Amino acid sequence: MTTFDLVIQNGTLLTMDPENRVIENGSLCVSGDSIAHLGAHIPGGYKSGKTIDAKGGLILPGLINGHTHAAMSLFKGLADDLPLMEWLNHYIFPVEKNMDADFIYTGTQLACAEMILSGTTCFCDMYLFEDQVAQAAFQSGLRCLAGEVLYDFPSPNYGDLESGFAYTQWLIEKWRDNPLISIAVEPHALFTCNPELLQRANQLALTHERPMILHFAETLAEVEEIKKRYGKTPLEHLDSLGILGPHLIADHAVHLNPSEIDQMAEHGIRVIHNPESNMKLGSGIAPIPRMIDRGITVGIGTDGGASNNNMDLFTEMDMAAKLHKVQAMDPTVMDALTVLKMATIEGARALGLSHETGSLETGKKADIIIIDTHKPHLTPMYNPFSHLVYAARGQDVSHSIINGQLVMENRQLLTLDLEEIMARAMEKAKDVRKWVSNP
Repeated sequence: MTTFDLVIQNGTLLTMDPENRVIENGSLCVSGDSIAHLGAHIPGGYKSGKTIDAKGGLILPGLINGHTHAAMSLFKGLADDLPLMEWLNHYIFPVEKNMDADFIYTGTQLACAEMILSGTTCFCDMYLFEDQVAQAAFQSGLRCLAGEVLYDFPSPNYGDLESGFAYTQWLIEKWRDNPLISIAVEPHALFTCNPELLQRANQLALTHERPMILHFAETLAEVEEIKKRYGKTPLEHLDSLGILGPHLIADHAVHLNPSEIDQMAEHGIRVIHNPESNMKLGSGIAPIPRMIDRGITVGIGTDGGASNNNMDLFTEMDMAAKLHKVQAMDPTVMDALTVLKMATIEGARALGLSHETGSLETGKKADIIIIDTHKPHLTPMYNPFSHLVYAARGQDVSHSIINGQLVMENRQLLTLDLEEIMARAMEKAKDVRKWVSNP
């Protein structure tokens, strides 16, 4: 007799596999940390440690937030409606220079709670004190690709840049064999990183076979600054440094011309689209449809809580689909299935994790969410992909399983004490107010 640790039944499976199979009245079985079986029927004569009734809802891979600054969840609403450089120089940087490890741990726990509650099972983070980010993610049960931000000026975490590279090396070694946490090399941006820093970061990433992630061509001001300094566009600058390649993940990638998109495709560069952050900061609209047409792998992210006041990938998907339709004045652009793939299997591919997560397939890690569709705004349902992008919201997620572990059941977090986390977040907010008043 076959024994499964967990069985989910009585739901519609959206596999997001290469055939985009939809299995109505399907079941999914988990053994250990992986998917052992899925289909319309479960093999006869089995036992289950636990059974979840999806109650006719949707069963799909957990969502993947491709770009975050998780601890910035403590900043949401701090400095809205400001230009990017004013936002950074007068609010974000003054606060960041005062932060410590406990601040980051608290903010990341708050973000992890929000992400689990809204269907995210994996996120990619770039910030400070990233060991605390990794620890918070691991405690919450979330899958995480983390990386310490590197830049020319001293860090409140590691101090001088030499120590920053040593810290990144230490992170790689510490988390090397962890089942949930992996490490990336993450220089901040071209305008905060000199050429030698970028080349050294690139070599570190290649040596350890890790992705290199950076903010890239996010604003016109950034593009003009790079042209002024180096006489090149951001992509030309990276090319001149020998950095282009499939290990590179470009966050934002807003201001690119068609030939640059072609060049990115040729080098296998991956992109994370952050539509709400780009809209809120007035950065522009990334040419995502053209990138996808050229075969570039594109994931989707929320960015940080200061430039996007929530971490709900359902609202991010909704915005991404509609933003590009109105820009193109074409309602067929960025259809629902394309956008949902950006938040699942394409997001996993963008982060280099598609061998583990992003789709429901036998042998893959059991990163699964269940959507409760028994709600007025989800009734009736003709097309589940359409509903997930245009109608569903994070609060419609009823259960979340990550790496085979049930981390949320019937909207109740099982790995985090939400009330305690929010109380600590309110205490940290008092410090933030003081730091902004006395930069």
